[in-house]
Amino acid sequence: QPGAVRVTVVERRDTLGRGVAYSTRDASHLLNTRVANMSAFPDDPEHFWRWLNTTGEVSSRGCRTPFCFVRREIYGRYLSELLTPWRAIGGDGRFRSVSAECLRIDPAATGVGATLDNGAVVVAQAAVLATGHALPEDKTAALSDPWAGGLPDPDAPVLIVGAGLTMVDKTLSLLDAGHRGPITALSRRGLLPQPHADSKALRLDSADLPIGAGVVWAMRWLRRLAGDVAARGGDWRDVVDGVRPHLQAVWAGFSDDAKRRFLRHARVWWEVHRHRMPPDSAALIQAAQASGQLVVARGRFLDAHRTADGVSVRVAPPEGGARRLDVGAAYDCRGILRDPETCATPLMRSLLDAGQARIDALRLGLDVDQTCRLRTRSGAPAERLYAIGPVTRPAFWEITAIPDIRVQARALAERIGADLSRRTADARQARGAGA
Repeated sequence: QPGAVRVTVVERRDTLGRGVAYSTRDASHLLNTRVANMSAFPDDPEHFWRWLNTTGEVSSRGCRTPFCFVRREIYGRYLSELLTPWRAIGGDGRFRSVSAECLRIDPAATGVGATLDNGAVVVAQAAVLATGHALPEDKTAALSDPWAGGLPDPDAPVLIVGAGLTMVDKTLSLLDAGHRGPITALSRRGLLPQPHADSKALRLDSADLPIGAGVVWAMRWLRRLAGDVAARGGDWRDVVDGVRPHLQAVWAGFSDDAKRRFLRHARVWWEVHRHRMPPDSAALIQAAQASGQLVVARGRFLDAHRTADGVSVRVAPPEGGARRLDVGAAYDCRGILRDPETCATPLMRSLLDAGQARIDALRLGLDVDQTCRLRTRSGAPAERLYAIGPVTRPAFWEITAIPDIRVQARALAERIGADLSRRTADARQARGAGA
């Protein structure tokens, strides 16, 4: 935004722009989306590709076209460097970062005050929650955080609860570290993410989509369309990628009951086709399966407790009953659908307790309106509190990846800028009338 707008980011991590996904240093952790789709700017789709060429990463990584997959650590550096023009050093000083955790936000008539864990209070005219996914904070749990440091005995059996992309990351990290023991990925349906392959997104108009239809009809339409495209020599990926820009509209057209049915019956099938593995990652996973080191087993996690030798896990196999697995380590890779209240950070807890926010009916995250404003306990939109990214999933669903978040970020920045300009003009008019 032009003019005197200033932005403060409060982040407890040491670096900005990385989060969980882009903080990894593992060379095998690649972007799950092609370079061509990862520009930070929706109106400049080649920005990331140009940055890669400018920094020399293209030649050093063997990335010859914008349709390749690069290391996630590189993308984290890209995002961090985007802030340079506005930093205090090397920029115009309109951006600053504060290394702390926000504990509370108190709205007022003229702005908001954010109380930090170091005792400081940051005052602003509006606040945006960009807190990412709800994650469990229990450091004593028997299931370990897959992103935490430390490695099990290289010959010990390992259990990974979940079979999505986080499981892929953890498995690749173990293999890179020389793990020799067996690895079991436990999943209710035993489905792995599909691999990326050459494809061309099908061009679809919103009128082509079953917006407002039920889940059963929508899934039938999707399967039928994929079959038609395959019969013409295309690929199901063409259909999934063509539908993606319209998913928020499809989600908004579902009733709450339809959304519940989707989450219960169709979500996993959709996500293994929507959230795909880079080809290199898929090849490594397939090799581990072929060698017998990695086994994807169907079953349901029941409970676990730590033992002197590792972790004892109780699982429910498909045939019924329960059995116990004794492993050297067990990792929680069950994905991002966590209860937002159970996994609430101190900030989220304070907003909920004060009635400044509320959990949505499906318990996916914070309830927001279509302009990204938080809904208070009564359902009214908050005046100065906004949210962005995965925390807004209840309203938009498809809002966990860069291609979607960058569009949301641009729209919200323009909306907040317009609100600030309006409030400034109203304040000047009020002072003039008072004079």
